[in-house]
Amino acid sequence: MNQARSMPRRTFLRGLGTMVALPVLDSLLPARALAAATATTVSPRRVAWIYIPNGANMADWTPVGTGRGFELPRILEPLKDNRADFTVLSGLANHQGDALGDGGGGHARASASYLSGVHPRKTAGADIKAGVTVDQIAASHVGGATRLPSLELTCDNGQRAGSCDSGYSCAYQFNMSWRTETQPVPAEVDPRAAFERLFGGGDPAETLAASTRRALYRRSVLDYVLDDTRGLGDRLDAADRHKLDEYLTSVREIEQRIERAGQFAPPRAPAGVSPPGMFENYTEQVRLMYDILALAFQTDSTRIATFCVAHDGSNRPYPFIGIPEGHHDLSHHRNDEAKKAKLAQINRWHVEQFAYFINRLKGLKEGDGTVLDHSLVSLGSGLSDGNSHSPENLPLLLAGGGGGAVQPGAHVRVENKTPMTNLYRSMLGTLGVPTEKIGDSTGRLDAVFAAAG
Repeated sequence: MNQARSMPRRTFLRGLGTMVALPVLDSLLPARALAAATATTVSPRRVAWIYIPNGANMADWTPVGTGRGFELPRILEPLKDNRADFTVLSGLANHQGDALGDGGGGHARASASYLSGVHPRKTAGADIKAGVTVDQIAASHVGGATRLPSLELTCDNGQRAGSCDSGYSCAYQFNMSWRTETQPVPAEVDPRAAFERLFGGGDPAETLAASTRRALYRRSVLDYVLDDTRGLGDRLDAADRHKLDEYLTSVREIEQRIERAGQFAPPRAPAGVSPPGMFENYTEQVRLMYDILALAFQTDSTRIATFCVAHDGSNRPYPFIGIPEGHHDLSHHRNDEAKKAKLAQINRWHVEQFAYFINRLKGLKEGDGTVLDHSLVSLGSGLSDGNSHSPENLPLLLAGGGGGAVQPGAHVRVENKTPMTNLYRSMLGTLGVPTEKIGDSTGRLDAVFAAAG
């Protein structure tokens, strides 16, 4: 696919320190040019990797049957209205997250190796070494076609230095994206800062000044582009005017939610439990990040993204769903059925937020389908059983169609211990990114990507 031909109908609204990317608006091109563009343009393909910590209660995650007739298990029930939108993958493994002679540190290894298939060097010092992650491999090939080569998000305020897990540096546990073997890519934890990345004007100083002024006078980014917005009106047909109104309304609603959420201080956590993060309402923080990611895909601001919802080993409590205990503590359940039930409840909450995101992408019309049809979004963890720190038979969902490369809606069980990096090679194939090997990969995942070539 010629990536450069994916953007001819996109435009921007500009103001002081502000640049609002727009979704595809066909009526911005004359009829003859539109016909030529339509004949040669392919809707852009996007990929995203979303990480949830501490494994899953696999008995409540894994469907009993395979193929398209499987019954949704308890944890996946929030996706009951999306059965045709996602694939359940069983049998994949993250071999390089195993000890391999390094002793303890399963959580650090799970995070550091999840997107690279490379075993991290055990060190708590500055001599960290992991592997280039699949998102950055993709960004190096297709990132030049968008404003942001890649987007990294998290809802975790984590520690970035020192020792975090049995002699492993905190850099491993709190960074899932690595540009080089020794350079992690920090993720943005503040929804407001992530929003500014999307709508900043390009000049950091000018963007900061505009952001500060907006906050002081309680103005919106849309106030800064009013002239450009008015100038578009007569050039759009009725369908595009409606599409533009919906989009701008969505931008403003997200901006207002960020403003409201930032007014509240986080609550105190119980003794021995990690603080919950920046926002009092964790569900709102997670959904804001999902909404920002959806905007980034809708406007073709980026095609590559990672979202670490929480770091592996996170001991965040979930009192808003009736679970005051820490997540990590519950994952070491020692086969206590009550703890396993609570772990499954946390897993289900994460799937509920994923369903929210999938429906956001599904609601964004684009070309001959939706943004979800043209995307591949992975949700998973670097561990299966948190009690034993097992990196085999990982909990993994793959949503979207990848532009026709995948026919979602089934439970696919691959051969046990198949490297997860085989999946990544196939995902990059939908972007036209050539790969002979990623980490410990042994091939591609033909069982899912039969149409990917």
